[in-house]
Amino acid sequence: MTTIRPALITKVLPDSIAAEIGFETGDAIVSINGTHPRDLIDYRFLCADEVLELEVLDATGKIHNIEIEKDYDEDLGLEFETALFDNLIQCNNRCPFCFIDQQPPGKRSSLYLKDDDYRLSFLYGSYLTLTNLTEREWQRIDKMRLSPLYVSVHATEPEVRIRLLKNPRAGQILQQIKWFQKRRLQIHAQVVVCPGINDGVHLEQTLRDLASFHTGEVPAVASVAVVPVGLTKFRPEQDELTPVTREKAIEVIKQVRSLQQEFRQKFDSTFAWLADEWFLIAGEDLPSESEYEDYPQIDNGVGSIRLFLKKFTQAAEKLLPPKVKPQRRLHWVVGNAVEKAFQPILQRLNSTEGLEVKMHALNSDYWGQNITVTGLLTGHDLLLNLQKQDLGAGILLPTVMLKHGESVFLDDISIEEVARQLKTKIFPVAGVEELIKTCIQA
Repeated sequence: MTTIRPALITKVLPDSIAAEIGFETGDAIVSINGTHPRDLIDYRFLCADEVLELEVLDATGKIHNIEIEKDYDEDLGLEFETALFDNLIQCNNRCPFCFIDQQPPGKRSSLYLKDDDYRLSFLYGSYLTLTNLTEREWQRIDKMRLSPLYVSVHATEPEVRIRLLKNPRAGQILQQIKWFQKRRLQIHAQVVVCPGINDGVHLEQTLRDLASFHTGEVPAVASVAVVPVGLTKFRPEQDELTPVTREKAIEVIKQVRSLQQEFRQKFDSTFAWLADEWFLIAGEDLPSESEYEDYPQIDNGVGSIRLFLKKFTQAAEKLLPPKVKPQRRLHWVVGNAVEKAFQPILQRLNSTEGLEVKMHALNSDYWGQNITVTGLLTGHDLLLNLQKQDLGAGILLPTVMLKHGESVFLDDISIEEVARQLKTKIFPVAGVEELIKTCIQA
């Protein structure tokens, strides 16, 4: 049974319609023009009208009825506790490579929630499998034109996908993509390659099948990201998975690049992209910037390093002075996977007189990984590697290591606790501009 809760307001933007009316943090929207919004999608759709009748519950439990006249599509200026005001659509697959199942036991319960929610896919680009949708949800996707969605395909051959997702409904993926095609709706696809299961001929079949939907004015499959499986020491025993070796990475790069040549000739687009991790594992140079087109799979780690390097170069020209005063020494923590790729950034920072930045390229002891992307480093890893070191003015900490919107690492240790134990300051940095500004102002 679906329970729709009032939409709890956590922020009222200044100079907005909501601020003018007198909305406050802690108020909650019950209904808009007589409809109870299920989620942020409903809220945005309902609030597009010029005349709104809102039922609002204040923090004391009192109901208020408010009428608003505004321009069509003008935003009210409210932010909410969550994007979903009803129940999260949870995942009933049992994918052996699921990161949720590769965490240690005993953490807070929210860490073990598996979502397979098309609304989070539409709003934030999170991936879903399409196996958990009811007919009502399919109809809503169609009616509200919720496109593009981001879909974990992994394999198009029914028996291979069923083996990976451990769900008999997983074999319907090609029929489901045809459903999108018929309605001129789009998906972006991802394929997590598990050696010995969906690689080799199966990977080629999957990419060719998906490419068959990259046709017409509105291609049903807009792009594909090919991603290596990530394994931790907490993964279930006998999960039939094997890690991606350097040899396997080289093999997959060669295989996909061969198909990319075909796709570029046929579509004038690369269509299927390799995640940066393949090149890091293989020890090969990253593709040139031009190969990434408009970065359609950037959130899947496709081109994220190349784009970061480009943005740094542009920002450094504008922001980085020839000299800083007083002198400062900082320590920059990154995953060891990007150690080689980020050397130009390190050299450019250290070319500034008075600035010394030392890079600590770490692997994750916490997850048991030899090669680690920055986003998977934990508080445990920092404490293990940086104890009893002179950390100068402090640590430059990429915010990708932290849980979204929180100052907590993936292992539930807080920034404050790490800073206390290391006896130093920690400067969270999001993006290149913050990195540079912190270096010259810390």
